[in-house]
This record gives sequence, C-alpha cells and structure tokens, in this order.
Amino acid sequence: MINVGIVGTGFIGPAHLEAIRRLGFAEVVALCDTPLAAAQDKAAQLGVPYAYGDIDALLAHPGLDVVHNCTPNHLHAEINRKILRAGKHVFSEKPLCMTVLEARELVAMAELAGVVHGVSFVYRQFAMVQQAASMQRHGQLGRLFSAHGSYLQDWMLLETDYNWRVDAALGGSSRAVADIGSHWCDTLQFVTGGRITEVMADLSTVWPTRKAGLRGNSTFTATQEDARYEDRPVSTEDMGFVLFRLNDGSKGCFNVSQVSAGRKNRLSFEIDGSDASVAWDQETPQQLWIGHREAANQLLSDDPALMNADVAHRAHFPGGHIEGWPDAFKNMMLQFYAAVRDGRTPVRGNSAFATFHDGANVMCIIDAIVQSHCQQRWVKVVD
Repeated sequence: MINVGIVGTGFIGPAHLEAIRRLGFAEVVALCDTPLAAAQDKAAQLGVPYAYGDIDALLAHPGLDVVHNCTPNHLHAEINRKILRAGKHVFSEKPLCMTVLEARELVAMAELAGVVHGVSFVYRQFAMVQQAASMQRHGQLGRLFSAHGSYLQDWMLLETDYNWRVDAALGGSSRAVADIGSHWCDTLQFVTGGRITEVMADLSTVWPTRKAGLRGNSTFTATQEDARYEDRPVSTEDMGFVLFRLNDGSKGCFNVSQVSAGRKNRLSFEIDGSDASVAWDQETPQQLWIGHREAANQLLSDDPALMNADVAHRAHFPGGHIEGWPDAFKNMMLQFYAAVRDGRTPVRGNSAFATFHDGANVMCIIDAIVQSHCQQRWVKVVD
C-alpha cells in the first residue's frame, strides 16, 4: 500500500482524497493544515488517522511515500521544495508556483530527486478529451488549421464575490488566466500535441474594487444576507482574450471569464483540421462532436466500444453510464500512482499525466500572456 499525505484541506484537498481512495492501492494516512485544530477536525470528518499542523511534521510521518500540495498558490513553491528535499513523490495543485524562475527551479529539483512528480491538470483526463487527442495523433483530423474555445465561470460575477485568489500577493499577478486559462492551455496542447509559442492578450478587470466579507469568503458559495463588507482594490483580471500561435504554424484564440452569468465551469474547445473538426464541452463531458464537410456530423459518446482502442480504457463503464469530473480526477490519480507503484519517473513530453515539466511550460505561457497585455504586443513564450 502506498502511504499518502495531503497538505491543505479546502475545496480541492478532499477531492484529491476521494480520488485516491478509489484506486485501491494507495491510502491517505495524514492531513496537514493550519491551525492544527482545523486539520484534526477535517481528519476526523474524513476518516484520516493522523493530522499535523505544519508541513515539517507531516514529512516526518513514518513510511510516507507521496505528498499532495493542495494549499493556496503563494505556498506552492516552498511546500513543493520541502517535499522534494524530503525525497517524497509529489503531486501539486496548479499553478506549480508563482513565477517562471520558481518553476525552473522546481523542475530541476524534481529531476535531481528522481521522484514521480505531477500537476493537477485534470481536463486532459476526460475520456472524450483523450479520444480527441487520439484522433489527432492518428491523423483522423488531417492537417491542423486552428483551435479556439473558452473557459467560462460566474463565481466572481458579483461585487461581493471575493476570496484569496483576488489578492495578487496570495494568488499571483494573474487570476482568471492563471486559474482557469492554465487548464485551457494545457488541455489544448495535450489534444493537439503542439506548443503555444506566441501570444497576444487583452485582459480586463470589471470590478476594480470588490467588497470582501469581514467574516471571510469561501470559494463557490452564495452571498450571505447578513454579511458585512470592506472595500478592497483588485489588480487581477476577471476576464481575458488571447490570440496564439502554435509551433506547427496553426493559430487560434481563447477567452476566459469568471464573470459570465450562468456559466458554472464551461471549458470548451474546437479544433479544425483539413479532414475533420472536433469539439468538446466540459459541462456535457460524455460527448465529442466530430464535424465533416461531405458526410453527416457525428456526436460520439464515451462508450469504450466506440472509442479508439488506445484510449478506450479511459472510460471505465459501458456507454450510457455517466462519468464526469470526479472520474477524470480518478483517471489522473490512477496514471500518477501507477507510475509511483511501478517506479517510473516522468519523461518530458511523454507522460500519461501532467508533470512539473507541463506545469512549468504553462507558467511560461501565463507569464507571456501577462507581458503581452501590459505591453500590448505579441510576446514569445520562452519555455
């Protein structure tokens, strides 16, 4: 049995725990959070035997093999460093860190440590995203012309919507692009097999001042009627629009927004090739639209019997049995923990899950997007 510790017990930590438990060969033995009482309460609630109030105490837990970093963004780099120095396999929430320099440092540390390292880019793990990538690899789309799409949410729509991600010191200089645009870029690059090499961006903040609840704000929760607020300035973007170029000469665009009413978590893309197009929407994840010029369009479902043979195993149930975000999360953990179990350290550009290499690459894309917006020009992505 592989012994696992999780640092951070907010929204995403329990999602990691649930996916790990579904594997059957890994066990979460300890949680870590501050204050210690919060970690103890969450451990009791989730049935985890041990709780710690700081990362050093967690890393000293006997027999610990893997640590998941599920903390706020500004803590990612230092906690990832500590995990690597301790020689543990590491799975980090995205972003990998806060700066490109930190990303390069962490990649070098991970390679030197010889451990399995992963980053939580989950959308590439959906069965129909895997199918789209397989079709591209096998030449079923023809020559790639363009790619376009969006990632839209509404959880920051109101002036009273506020949490730590709004604060650049805690979340980073970019919010919408770094938070959800990073997922879109990773998914697009995974499906196409290409790399974003240049960007032109225009970002926008619709609430330059937000009202922060004096009792705190939780992610994805409704406004409290009796809440009291204080005004806080906002320097991070609520939405953004990006033109990009890929290394194969194809081009595209995408937009991200956390202020699009009614859109809860809509990551969507369309890829246009010389033989066919494919389109996918995370809010209807079991369907892949396949477009043709001289034949009827198709709407493929995630039935393993109908998928390409090399990715059919990514759908775990017969057609018609709904699989969604938690199942993609399970797929991600299954690929990562199979590598841990088998002693396979990641190879750049050839891994079944996103690694620190991918996390660093997306950091470089986000950095270029922010530079492009500030300078109002095309900026090359320096990987």
